[in-house]
Amino acid sequence: MRTIEAARTSDRPRAVHVTTAAMTVRLMLGQLAHLREAGFEVIVLASPGQDLERVAERDGVQWVAVPMAREIAGLADLVSLWRLCRLMRRLRPTITNVSTPKAGLLGGLAAWLSGVPCRVYTLRGLRCETVRGPKRKALVFTERIACGCAHQVFCVSESVRQKAVALGLVDMDRTVVLGSGSSNGVDAARFAPTAELLRVTSHLRGDLGIPLETPVMGYVGRFTRDKGIPQLLEAYSQLRVSFPKLRLLLVGEFEKGDSLSPEVRERILRDPYIISCGFVPDTAPYYHLMNVLALPSHREGFPNAVLEAQAAGKAVVASRATGTVDAIIDGVTGILVPPGDAKALATALKRLLQNRDIAEAMGRTGRARVLREFRQELIWAALAREYTRLLREKSLPVPSAPAVASFLSRGSS
Repeated sequence: MRTIEAARTSDRPRAVHVTTAAMTVRLMLGQLAHLREAGFEVIVLASPGQDLERVAERDGVQWVAVPMAREIAGLADLVSLWRLCRLMRRLRPTITNVSTPKAGLLGGLAAWLSGVPCRVYTLRGLRCETVRGPKRKALVFTERIACGCAHQVFCVSESVRQKAVALGLVDMDRTVVLGSGSSNGVDAARFAPTAELLRVTSHLRGDLGIPLETPVMGYVGRFTRDKGIPQLLEAYSQLRVSFPKLRLLLVGEFEKGDSLSPEVRERILRDPYIISCGFVPDTAPYYHLMNVLALPSHREGFPNAVLEAQAAGKAVVASRATGTVDAIIDGVTGILVPPGDAKALATALKRLLQNRDIAEAMGRTGRARVLREFRQELIWAALAREYTRLLREKSLPVPSAPAVASFLSRGSS
């Protein structure tokens, strides 16, 4: 645990962000710094990990490591709740923003028990959508508690918002979607096809042994069943009939939760035309190896991979699932297919692989939409406005006018 000062050093409102896994803090990169510049004192809490320290130090905010299990953990969860309650009473935040199911539950309860005046739950997705039986009931119950502890629920997409209301997790009037949605927007400049990035991509192509003009379908994300990896492999097999040299480029890692079957895992590792890169710190050059991105996920919050691919000027084929439907305009920036339908996925991918003009046109339109609606500054400015609104509703001090004015002017530029 990093040592931090509980006593306030200024009259800046203190905003404490809580998430379960350190890796999720990456979704706050830049956001935390801009909140600090907008006049908030920002502290981030998460399980121990390098991502927590790196993001917090890069954004110039304080951090505290609090161990939290991602799955139900009984006594360990009670210990985490006790630690969070102690921290809340020590830090005395003006605003808490908790996210992910476990931190939403434990962090939300701790904030409520500690009397935090402004409590936010950021709903990044709904795990209960693809779970059945007792586990689904438990997840729905915990989501209701997390939503119930919050004054406001920030949903990362309109479809997540509608689904949460339909499931009875929260009333519509307590929900907000920041801008057009997403967790943190996208830094479109990082994925733009600059001469330097294309040189890096060219070297990467050689390192991975992908010949020029070889068709490449790509995937970026976690390797789990929820992400539709079995359907992706089935679609790939069907496409190999028409495209014998087709490569499947997989960027991501295998996960223990919702893990793939041994057969699927073995095939990924053994097929010479499937290129599995593991986790990479910078995905930008990998998108430029792809003709099209495939995302056959069964559920999403708001898929960052789609925004990144579109920022790189690539078309996307994805399942018509919660979250994904907000990221793609069907037939304009990509193609949506029924979830779990490997044949429909293969048909849509084949169309774009055979008609590169259509794929490139969709990619250009997708990039234009990203620049128009999903720039990070737009999300950051919307978040600062919502925080300020909540403070005013509670008759609490708001950040100084010069800091807010400077921040919002950058967000709208």
